[in-house]
Amino acid sequence: MYCFQCEEAAKGCGCTVKGVCGKDEQTAELQDVLIYILKGISKRNIKAIANGKGNKDAGIFIAESLFATLTNVNFDKERFRELINEGILIRDSIPPADEIEHDACTWLPQSDEDIKSKAGMVSVLATENEDVRSLRELLVYGLKGVGAYYYHAAILGYEDEEITTFIQEALASTLNDLTVEEMVANVLKCGEIGVKTLALLDTANTTAYGNPEITKVSTKPKNRPGILVTGHDLKDLEELLLQSVGSGVDIYTHGEMLPAHAYPAFKKYDHLIGNYGGSWPFQKEEFESFNGPVLVTTNCLVPPKDSYSDKVYTTGPVGFSGLRHIGTSENGGKDFSLIIEHAKKCQPPKDLNLKDEGFIKGLFRKKDEGEKDLITGCAHEAVLSIVDKVVDAVKAGSIKRFVVMAGCDGRHSERDYYSDFAKALPKDTVILTAGCAKYRYNSLPLGDIEGIPRVIDAGQCNDSYSLVVIAMALAKAFDVELNDLPISYNIAWYEQKAVLVLLSLLHLGIKDITLGPRLPAFVSPGVLKVLVENFGIRKNSTVEEDLKLMVPE
Repeated sequence: MYCFQCEEAAKGCGCTVKGVCGKDEQTAELQDVLIYILKGISKRNIKAIANGKGNKDAGIFIAESLFATLTNVNFDKERFRELINEGILIRDSIPPADEIEHDACTWLPQSDEDIKSKAGMVSVLATENEDVRSLRELLVYGLKGVGAYYYHAAILGYEDEEITTFIQEALASTLNDLTVEEMVANVLKCGEIGVKTLALLDTANTTAYGNPEITKVSTKPKNRPGILVTGHDLKDLEELLLQSVGSGVDIYTHGEMLPAHAYPAFKKYDHLIGNYGGSWPFQKEEFESFNGPVLVTTNCLVPPKDSYSDKVYTTGPVGFSGLRHIGTSENGGKDFSLIIEHAKKCQPPKDLNLKDEGFIKGLFRKKDEGEKDLITGCAHEAVLSIVDKVVDAVKAGSIKRFVVMAGCDGRHSERDYYSDFAKALPKDTVILTAGCAKYRYNSLPLGDIEGIPRVIDAGQCNDSYSLVVIAMALAKAFDVELNDLPISYNIAWYEQKAVLVLLSLLHLGIKDITLGPRLPAFVSPGVLKVLVENFGIRKNSTVEEDLKLMVPE
C-alpha cells in the first residue's frame, strides 16, 4: 500500500500500512486496480468516440467510480469488487483501440490474489520518476474532483460530453510516456475543465432549488426525534424531506449540508430544523450525541464507532462494511422509509451548544465567543445583489481587504491556525469562504461591516465557483484585473476536490495562493518549483507572518 492523495498522508509522505483515514491495505489495492481499469476503459473509449462508436455510459460510470475513491468516501471492499467487474464489462464492450493494446485494456482478474498482484504493479510507486509520478497523480486527483462534482450535476440531469471526454482523455494519457510539458498542459487543462464543471453544478443546483439567499441557521436542536444529513448531495436531502413530511421527525444538516438552508426550495419544509455540529473531523462525537440516525450522502465518512454504527446509513458513492446502504431504485429515486422509522424510535438530539460533555477541544462553541445562529447562502447572486453596497464600502475605506479562506477542515491541531488567523484579521477585512473550512471561524463573533457579514459563506466546496464570480464582479466594478484586487488567498486543503478547486484557480490566473496546513505530499520538489515560479504558491507559516503578507498595512 502507498497512498498520499490527502493532506493527512502519514509523516507528510504517504500511508504504507493503513490510511490515516482508516482505509486498509486491501481497500487501497482495490481502489488502485479500479483506477487502472478506468484508464483502460478510457483508452478504448476515446478511440471509439472518435469513430462515432463511443460508449455513452462510460463517462458517468468513470465519474462515479473516481468519486468512490476519494478520501473518506467508500471503504466497502465488496462495492469496489463490483465496480471493477462492472468496469471490465464496460471496457470489453468497446472495440479495441489498437492492434496491440495496453495491459489496462485487456487484463482480467481471476482471483483476489490477481488483484493484489496487479495493485503492486500499477500503484503510485510503479512510476519511478518522481516528477512524472507527481504530475500523473496531480492530474488523477484533479480528475477525482471533476468526477465528484460532475456526479452531483449529472444526477440532477445536467451532463456535458466535453467534461466526460476530457476525463477519459486525461486518464488515458497517464498510460503514455508524455513530455513534462505535455503533462503540465493536461494538469492545467484539468483546471479549465474544473471551472466548467463547477459552473455546470452551480446551474444544476440553482435551477433545481433556486438561488441561495443569505440565511441565518439555528444550531439549537428541538425536542423531537431527528435525522442528521451529512455530505453534499442536495437531491438526497430533497427526497428525504419529501418522504418525512408529517412523520414527526425533524431533519438537521451537518458539515457541508449547512448551505442547503439557503436554497428557496428547502425553506418550505418546516421540519428542516437547523444545523447540528460542525465539520467532518468531529463526527464521532457529534453522531453519538445526536441520538438519532445519520444519513451519509458523500464524503467525508470517518469509520464509525461501534457505539453508534447501527445508526449510520450510507447512500450514493459512500460505503462502509456493516453499515446499511440505501440504493437507487429502477425509477431513479430512493426509499428512505427505513431511516425515518428508525428515527421515530430515538431520543431527541443533545444540545451541542452546552459544554457539559467534556468532548475534545473545539467541539463545542463557547458561549462567550460563539453564536447560536450561523450565516450561510452568500452565493454569487445574493452577493451581487448588494455589490454596489460592497463597492461603496471599499471606496469609503470601510472594507480594506478580502481574504479567501475556502477549502477543507481537518482533525489535526495545526488547523487551529485558521481560527487564530480569522480572529487576528483587522475588523475592516472580510472573509470569503466555501467548504467545511468555515467551521473554524463561522461561529466566532466577527460581526459585520455596515450590514455586510465579515464571513461571507458561499456554501459548499463546489461553491468556490461563487467566490470566483464575486471576485470577477468586483474586478469589473473597479476596472482592474483579478490579481489587482485587494484579495488574498489563504486556502485550507484536505482531499482531492480541493485539488481540483486549486487547479481551477490556477487556470483563472489567480496567483500568490497560500496553501496549508501542509503542502501536498504528491507534489515533488520539481513540480513545486514550477508552481512557485509560475503561480507564487506558498505554504502557510505563522499567523503573524502570514498577516504581514496577506493583509499589508
